[in-house]
Amino acid sequence: MHVLGVTDHDASDDAVERVVDRVVDRLSRAGRVGVVRYDATIADGTHAPYPRESIALGGDVTYDLGADGDWTATGTGMNVGDALDRLAVTCEYAVVVGVSELRYPSIAVGSKAADLPDDDSLLAAVESPGELAVDETERDLVDTLEATEPYETLESLVDRVKRSPKADRSGAIATFTGRVRAKDGEDDARTEYLEFEKYEGVADERMATIETELEDREGVLEVELYHRTGVVEDGEDIVFVVVLAGHREEAFRTVEDGINRLKDEVPLFKKEVTVEDEFWVHDRP
Repeated sequence: MHVLGVTDHDASDDAVERVVDRVVDRLSRAGRVGVVRYDATIADGTHAPYPRESIALGGDVTYDLGADGDWTATGTGMNVGDALDRLAVTCEYAVVVGVSELRYPSIAVGSKAADLPDDDSLLAAVESPGELAVDETERDLVDTLEATEPYETLESLVDRVKRSPKADRSGAIATFTGRVRAKDGEDDARTEYLEFEKYEGVADERMATIETELEDREGVLEVELYHRTGVVEDGEDIVFVVVLAGHREEAFRTVEDGINRLKDEVPLFKKEVTVEDEFWVHDRP
């Protein structure tokens, strides 16, 4: 699933919703769309500028499945990440409305939108919906989102392999989840977060090659590899390996080989930030 934000920068509610309607209309022609709305005015807690969608605290989140809004649920005390995790299993796209601090491609709406710093994640900045180049946006929006890192969960990857045409030959699904470890030993400085950068193009191509080569094994039906980039907080998930196989033996073996090959062969660069220091791991002896 790919996520797009629509953010309010001194715009009316009507203006924001008109932009949302146009964006959802375009995306819904390419796949199923989930809409997540965060209302900070009814928040019970704070709304901190954390890097991951799962950290948007307090308040009510309403998420709608489908462009026509035919299914809606509201949960007090939910966070945006809870809604995205659920949508990731069934949707190709999610539009998040009202969360300006989180990191995903976005369209800014309002009189102060033009004052935002130029950023690769900012797809458009308009004062009013009429300024949005609808034709150009409609032509480019899907391709632009498809080029960004998707929002995946272990559940969304497992669901994907279960829907494989080969699933009726499967008797096993094995998975691996790698996460940010706070410390190795009791006396170690606590790790606050890791930051990952990838060699653009090469990393994705190499990961796809590993998946294909593993799927060529006897008894292996589907393989999904996923590694997050950017900032990943202490305790959050980093990497997933999911294998659909005929039997448990080849499933377990392929999961282990998959994570080992990903770590050895995919050009990903890791910065570690602890309470005392920060460093790129590949620069350490």
